Amino acid sequence: GFMEYYVWRCDFNSTELKDIEYTVSYYYNKIEYARFSSSVGEYVGFTKYGVHNADIWNKDQAQMAAWRAQKETYCLPNIGID
Repeated sequence: GFMEYYVWRCDFNSTELKDIEYTVSYYYNKIEYARFSSSVGEYVGFTKYGVHNADIWNKDQAQMAAWRAQKETYCLPNIGID
């Protein structure tokens, strides 16, 4: 069979917003094909399929604003829990 999955993570070394990075990676059969990183601010593709999708996803400004906000809305409140 085939397997597609996503990994969301918050990397941090302090509770300061500037020291937090939000990342979501997209995998197909254990190969990462695209990634959104808050430090880059947009999607980057690593395969032909990933580059194609990153180009499409980066054009959706409303969705991009939502992804960029995840560092503050998701990561920051959860750092104290982790």
